[in-house]
Amino acid sequence: MSKRNLSDWQRQVLADLDAIAEAFPGDVDVMGGYRLARSGLMRLRLRLRTAYIPRVIGGMPLSEHEEFIVTVDASSLAPPRVEVDHLRFFHHPHVLQGLRLCLYLDPSREWDPISGFGGFVDRLFDWLGDAAGGRFDAQTALYHAVGGVLHAVNGAPAVVVQDAVQSDKRAYHGWLVARTPHRFDLSLDRPSASEPSDHAPVVQLDADLPFGAGADFMAFLRTVDNPYHGYPAPSGVHLRERIGSSLSAMVLTVLGASAIRKPDGRPQRLIIAVPHPAGGPPHLLAASIPATGADHLRALVKSNRKSSSMISIDPGKVNPTTPLEWWSVSDDREEVTTRRDSDRPVAAYRGTTVHIWGCGGLGSWLAEYIVRAGAKRVVLCDPGAISRGLLVRQNFVEADVGNTKVEALAERLRAISDAVEVVTSDAMIPAGDDLTDVDLIIDATVSVAISRVLDALAATRDQRPALAQVATDARTGTLGTMTVSMPPHRLGPLAIDRNAGEQIAKDGAYEAFHALWKPLASGDEIIPTRGCSTPTFHGSAADLAAVAGSLTSILGAHLAAGAPVSGTHLISLPHGEAGPLKKFVPAPGSPVGHVAVGGAA
Repeated sequence: MSKRNLSDWQRQVLADLDAIAEAFPGDVDVMGGYRLARSGLMRLRLRLRTAYIPRVIGGMPLSEHEEFIVTVDASSLAPPRVEVDHLRFFHHPHVLQGLRLCLYLDPSREWDPISGFGGFVDRLFDWLGDAAGGRFDAQTALYHAVGGVLHAVNGAPAVVVQDAVQSDKRAYHGWLVARTPHRFDLSLDRPSASEPSDHAPVVQLDADLPFGAGADFMAFLRTVDNPYHGYPAPSGVHLRERIGSSLSAMVLTVLGASAIRKPDGRPQRLIIAVPHPAGGPPHLLAASIPATGADHLRALVKSNRKSSSMISIDPGKVNPTTPLEWWSVSDDREEVTTRRDSDRPVAAYRGTTVHIWGCGGLGSWLAEYIVRAGAKRVVLCDPGAISRGLLVRQNFVEADVGNTKVEALAERLRAISDAVEVVTSDAMIPAGDDLTDVDLIIDATVSVAISRVLDALAATRDQRPALAQVATDARTGTLGTMTVSMPPHRLGPLAIDRNAGEQIAKDGAYEAFHALWKPLASGDEIIPTRGCSTPTFHGSAADLAAVAGSLTSILGAHLAAGAPVSGTHLISLPHGEAGPLKKFVPAPGSPVGHVAVGGAA
């Protein structure tokens, strides 16, 4: 067969195969020739000797030799794809739709074309070894509850799920609450009349869907009744026997009951709960029947009502061309989703109440990071308003100019998280002295007077929040300092900071930080506008966000530490004049502990 229509990568694959077959005769063979599709895809049949791969009971059943159909793109940017033409691997982890083997969970990191086709063959052998040896975790196996990539519609909205769903009912009410044109939230409680919502029943299936959920409505109904496509149900799976009706008939009844209560021209949505073969919470799918299909279902319900008051739809009368659109599901249920920051220091902020006094160069960034980390309540204090010049480095946008800092920042924080409660005050500190339910106060004001308030709080309160003060240098904005006073320590941030300044002044290795305690030199500050303009420090958004991010993580480590450690952290960004430096100076009378993540004491 002529190779002139092959790409360079496909020619390289064939050359690699010849070399592999010659080096390992009988272990790797190409059965026949290759075929080149009009799309440019090259397909070939690969035969591997798998007799020597160890097996365990329950692992994938391998014969002495196995044959695979390999598809090779014209480009090496994507790895070859592999499938089988039998169903002996059906219902095993990482086998999609009973046929396709999922060799790469993240091809962007795991596939390196420099290894050539030999690297792919090695990967396939390793995969077969893990499959036959029962080493795949069914809880995390890709698409294991729904064994195939759903035919999601481009541009379709996402359905966000945050609350636990029921598992003891066959069907129950659900509503999709419209948040934006591209987002709906699933609610199992009837939303208020002011919330735009659409009834979307939830249906619990009998079993997982190893062959996928179907590309259209009729394929979905057939799959509901026959999820294993006629093959015996795996051990432990018991398909429920239904007398007089099928599961698809029940699904149609539920859909019809929902659709008939809506006017013509309205689509019909459905949430499908798919049992996970490894147990635990069900996997959720979201489907939408466009308006034309929903009108067809409404017509069938109305037709049947002429002879019966019951709402039902005969599956045999459903138009086989009825469309079905799959939507993506953003499943944020705690029982199925692990937060991406779960093992990072910022996890200590989860569920806390935090005061942030000063919402400028550092405070505005700290507030965002703490909200993203999962804080329950954030109190913002700052009397300032936003001028356009602040956008260079503070966490605000053009539309915020003229607004107060606290209100603009509160709007941003509420947009980041539905779970956070944001309270604002246009004073320097909150009115009153009730700090009973406050976990942490962060002072980003660089105000000596506020420092005195915090020192008095530390000295007089047995039950008090953790206290932290943050600042940067005036000359570059690349140095960061944070003083932490953890209860029950009696020294406040100002006293701890001044002690740290005395210690650092004696240490030539950290001369870059001496300026933090010295009077400002000429040129260290900037006058942003002509006239009577308050001097400020030099610094960019990139610098201040980096300093704030580092200090946020370090402070999180303090909150999570087993012992209450107080002291001053000093950091320097890697690109700053001082280079990457860090130092921790423990407060007098405070244990050092393992929290000294800012450097050695």
